[in-house]
Amino acid sequence: MQLIIAEKPSLGRNIVAAIQSDGKQKLSRRDGYYAGEKYLVTWAFGHLFSLCDIEAYNPNPRKDGRWCMDNLPCFPKQFRFELRHAPQSTKADPGVQKQFDIIQTLCRRTDVDTIINAGDADREGEIIVRLCITHALTPEERLQKQMRRLWLPDQTPQTICQALQELPNDDAYDALANEGFARTYIDWLWGVNLTRYATLRTGHFLRVGRVIVPIVKAIYDRDMAIRHFVPDTYFSLRSVEKTNGETVELQSRLKFEKDPTLPKEEAEKRARNEAQLVCDRYNAGGAVVQNVKKKRDVLKPGKLFSLTKLQNALSKKYKMSMEQSLSILQKLYEAGYVTYPRTNSEYLATAEKSKVEKIIQGVQKWGYPITFKDGKQIFDDSKIESHSALTPTYKLPKKEALSEDEKKVYGMILRRFVAVFCAQNCVVQRTEMTIDVCGGKAPNGERFVLRGMVILEKGWTKYDDYSGHDKVLPALNKGDVVNIAFKPVQKETSPPKHYTVETLNNYLKNPFRAERAATPSKQHAKNDDPSLTQSSQPTATRDISSDQMSQNALPADIGNDQLLSDTEEIDDTEEYRAIFEGLELGTEATRTGIIDNARKSKYIQLKKDVYTILPEGETLITSLDRMGIVMDKYKTSELGRALKRVYRGEMRVEDSVLLAKNQIETIFSRYESTQPPETDTNDGCMGDVIGTCPLCHKGEVRRTAFGYGCSAWKDGCKFTIHGIICDRVISKSNVQLLLANRKTSKIKGFVSKKSGKTFDAALIMDENGNVKFDFSS
Repeated sequence: MQLIIAEKPSLGRNIVAAIQSDGKQKLSRRDGYYAGEKYLVTWAFGHLFSLCDIEAYNPNPRKDGRWCMDNLPCFPKQFRFELRHAPQSTKADPGVQKQFDIIQTLCRRTDVDTIINAGDADREGEIIVRLCITHALTPEERLQKQMRRLWLPDQTPQTICQALQELPNDDAYDALANEGFARTYIDWLWGVNLTRYATLRTGHFLRVGRVIVPIVKAIYDRDMAIRHFVPDTYFSLRSVEKTNGETVELQSRLKFEKDPTLPKEEAEKRARNEAQLVCDRYNAGGAVVQNVKKKRDVLKPGKLFSLTKLQNALSKKYKMSMEQSLSILQKLYEAGYVTYPRTNSEYLATAEKSKVEKIIQGVQKWGYPITFKDGKQIFDDSKIESHSALTPTYKLPKKEALSEDEKKVYGMILRRFVAVFCAQNCVVQRTEMTIDVCGGKAPNGERFVLRGMVILEKGWTKYDDYSGHDKVLPALNKGDVVNIAFKPVQKETSPPKHYTVETLNNYLKNPFRAERAATPSKQHAKNDDPSLTQSSQPTATRDISSDQMSQNALPADIGNDQLLSDTEEIDDTEEYRAIFEGLELGTEATRTGIIDNARKSKYIQLKKDVYTILPEGETLITSLDRMGIVMDKYKTSELGRALKRVYRGEMRVEDSVLLAKNQIETIFSRYESTQPPETDTNDGCMGDVIGTCPLCHKGEVRRTAFGYGCSAWKDGCKFTIHGIICDRVISKSNVQLLLANRKTSKIKGFVSKKSGKTFDAALIMDENGNVKFDFSS
């Protein structure tokens, strides 16, 4: 008998359906599992187990459960797991306990000789089921069973049935499990120790984590740069004149900045005069079309989607949050319509070619003109770590089976697949025109390269999202004299832009991209980029459209025998090397959840696709800064690299945990010499005074690790107010209103634990000090 333990009930049901799909086997439903002649199928509810809290390692824990500095830092000699607790309870969740008992009973059955780990095909799925088996059986009992792995790139019946015939030993995934356990231990050490440490030192609950802090800090730093940005003006050169009835706009790359040592008016006058001198020289020297080149070309589609790239596209087009898009994607995956969602690759494995051909045959039934294509731009094993790119499966959904949002997500994946394998090429006519002004060479002149493109055959652009448009250049020929009238143009530097879902995702995926860039990009920054500095050598080039500079500018050293194409293959080897080495903040599998936690903690907010910092987020970053706690991208990526080394077998789990311990010990070693942001109280457990206790009328209500409580707790007063109620941080001012009036004004943004929906309500306090919701106001 073979026992299959799925990560979730939905996967368990899909496995049962696949086993029964040939009509030869029948499994009957029991309490918490299915049973047949050959298979037993049961499931977890995601994580049944979690790491024990600090109190489990303390031989003398405080009876009141309050946090204290005496217990920190906590470095368990051996980490211990326990069944997941019910909310606001110290006991195991009854439903979790019941399901684990079922799993344990099935594992111990004497007729079960094989146990199959059917966790999701990632490190979390691997350890979720391993923990169930480890706690269900003794080491001796485990030796008596075969341990196998069901690895599913998608959840279609055919894939499940095929995988059941090719079950590798589960120890083939030990490296994945080791990475998963190492990440769990490291995140516990950082989260538990630093959350308590920061909370006790500030008297204000601060949720601290290895990845959440650098994410919040990135948004904080960007918002502070915007908030404190002081615009500056400078002068550039521009000519807009007609030649042979065609308008030609030339925008110089030169900048003439004001001398900060001079008075404002004098500095502005001098900069304008310098710009005017160059304008006069350019206008006197004239402009000539140096060369015109035309070329028919094939415009290639984008790559298949990784999770990050798909979330970027969905956010840009539909304003979907990362949590929303991943939730929908997970449903499509569990329904068998798309492949594994949490992938970091945009490529397919060479072993998947036959599977892709089958998907193509299915999609062709919908009338799409697609055909199989090969090549490294699609199939590249070197750029796949665990999972290949997101694609549809051969199981095609009926339109009525999908919700409107599911249609949007599935449609985007399908359209990109169609574009990549489209039988019809997108053919374009490209034109490059070189115009030399005043000889075209520095230091006296400047060369401008104009680029145009017209679509001749739409090809794949009829199916995939394509935002490009025709750009027609002036009808000029080589040797034509171009009319010019350069004038000084005053411009103003612009502040940085807020992070969007796309730009934050890109930053987290490759936070060191700018630092690793050894050479300037081919795409020059816009004229109003504050990072640009004045150059006395007019070697940069310009396009005819001033509002599309970064997309169309070319280096000045492009020779007459070159014609660059937007379809040139971009070498993304460096990007994938960084990902595989762990040089990212979070992973495809974890980033969405971490950002969601940052939003629930009221550190950041997302409105209209834009992330901004909230007061709680500012408090987090400034408090950590004042305490000397450094949790930046460098430290986080150091641990990320360690986790990848564990995965590759280059580092032991214990050594990666030791690295985290050393980092945390360094922080705690500064405790005695660093002044806290707010004065620690004499018991090390309570913070600043909010008001008088409404119950005992003797003690003072203070901030605590859990929110707010009475300072007379040692004398038996049990008055407390939770610092977070239904995912909403309760501010000091609201607590003051409760103490003074027993009621707050309406508070927005509570989240229902049952439905997950947000709601607004006031808080009221009864005569016993209990806080409740009031919807009357």
